[in-house]
Amino acid sequence: MNKSTLALAVAVGVMAQQAGAAGFIEDSKASISSRTMYYDADVREAPSSTAPSNAKNRQRETAEGLKFDYLSGFTQGTVGFGIDAQALVGIHLDGGKGHHPTGNANSFFPSDGDASADEWSRAAANVKARFSKTEAHLGGALQPNMPILIANDSRLLPQTFDGGTITSKEIDNVTFNLGQLEHAQGRASSNSTGLSVNGATQDSNQFRYAGADWKVTKDLLLQYYYANLEDFYKQNFLGLVHVYPIAPNQSFKTDIRYFDSSSDGKNGNGTAGYQFNNNSGFAKTPGEVDNKTWSATFTYTLGGSAFLLGHQRVNDDGGFVFLNQGSLIDSQGRQEGAGGSSFYSFTDATVGSFIRAGENTTYGQYSYDFASLGVPGLKASIAYLDGRNIKATSGSGPDLNEHETDARVDYVIQTGPLKGFGTTLRHGTYTGNTSTADQDQTRLIFNYTYSFM
Repeated sequence: MNKSTLALAVAVGVMAQQAGAAGFIEDSKASISSRTMYYDADVREAPSSTAPSNAKNRQRETAEGLKFDYLSGFTQGTVGFGIDAQALVGIHLDGGKGHHPTGNANSFFPSDGDASADEWSRAAANVKARFSKTEAHLGGALQPNMPILIANDSRLLPQTFDGGTITSKEIDNVTFNLGQLEHAQGRASSNSTGLSVNGATQDSNQFRYAGADWKVTKDLLLQYYYANLEDFYKQNFLGLVHVYPIAPNQSFKTDIRYFDSSSDGKNGNGTAGYQFNNNSGFAKTPGEVDNKTWSATFTYTLGGSAFLLGHQRVNDDGGFVFLNQGSLIDSQGRQEGAGGSSFYSFTDATVGSFIRAGENTTYGQYSYDFASLGVPGLKASIAYLDGRNIKATSGSGPDLNEHETDARVDYVIQTGPLKGFGTTLRHGTYTGNTSTADQDQTRLIFNYTYSFM
C-alpha cells in the first residue's frame, strides 16, 4: 500500500464519524457522464525504420466511456472535511482485430492479444480538507490543470493522478498551488504507473510543484510555476495573459509563455533507463533534458469571430520535456498502450506536437461562435501549424519540417430533455519528414452528463 492510499484510508475513517454534519451531505454533488467516441487514424506512411511494425495501418474503433463522480460538501467547523469519489469504465463497441494497433501504437483502448480488450475499469477517491480559503486534496483521483502539468482528457476517459495537492486563495487575487504526485492512471488504463518522460524505461514516484496565478487586474494574469520530476528534470514556467477590451464585442488577447527545463539526478548523470528521447529529435547531450521554449499568441475577437496568430520557438539544445507515463500493462497482463499526456502549448495539436529541438512553429486559427447568428451552442474552428528548422536527429544534415491542419465543430443542445448533450467532430491532417507518420485523424464524440444531486 503506497503512502497516499494509507493516508486516504485513515482520513475516510475519520470522516465517517462526521458525515452527518451539515454541509457534507447538503452540498454534495453527484453525476454520471457518458462519452461515446469513434476514433479513426489513417496512417498513410510509416515514419521510419524505428516505427512499430504495425504503424502503417488504419485504426478504426468505437467505444463507450462512463464516468461517475461524487463530490461531497465539507463538514462544519474551523476545518471542514469531505471526500470526492470517481468510478470509470470503458466498453469497446466496434473495431476488432486488424483495426486495433497493439502495444505503444495504440492509445485509445487497452489491447488483449492482437485485438482490443472488451472493457476496462477503475475507481479512486480523494479526501479533502478546507481551512479558510485553503483546500487540500489527497488521493488517487486528482486531475491537475496547470502550465507544468495537465491531466489528459483527449480520448475516451481522463488521465488521473494520485498524491496530494494544496490550493490557497488567502491573498486576494492570488491563487497558490503546490503538491506532490506519485503515480498516474492512463486514459486507457485500469492500474497505476510511475511517472516518467518520453523514451525512458525507468520511472519516478515524486513530481513536486509550486506556483502562483496572480490576477493583477481583471484583464491581466501573471503566472510562475516550478516543477521537479525526481531524477528526470526541473522546470520553470513564466506566463502572461492580457485581454485588452476594445469595444463591447471586440477584444485583443496576448498570451506569452516561457519554459526553462534542465536535467535532474540520474538523467543528468546519464544513468541507463532515465534518458529522455528528446521527442525523437536532436539533443546536444543525447538523453539529457536541456531546453528553453517560448511562445507568443495573439487573438483578436470581433463578435462571433476570433482570429488567432502565434509563434513558438524550441531552442537548439534539445526537445521540450513534459511528464509522461510510457508503456502500461494492466493487472491481467494486457498491453494498455501509451499513457498519453498533454502539455501547455497551442502546438499540442490533434496529431503532432511540434516540440523538437530547433523547431520554429507559426500557427493560426479562425473560430466562429454561431450564437452571433442566433444558433447558441454551435462553434467551429480551423487551424494550421507550420513547423520548420527542426534539427536533424544526428545534428547534421538538412533541417526537417512538419505541418498540420485541424478542423473542429462543436454543438451542445441548449434546451429540452437533451439539454447539455454535446457533439464534437475533429479532424487533423499531418504531413512532414520527421519520425511522426503522415496521417489523418478523425474523432467523433458524443458527450452527456446527468446530475442527480
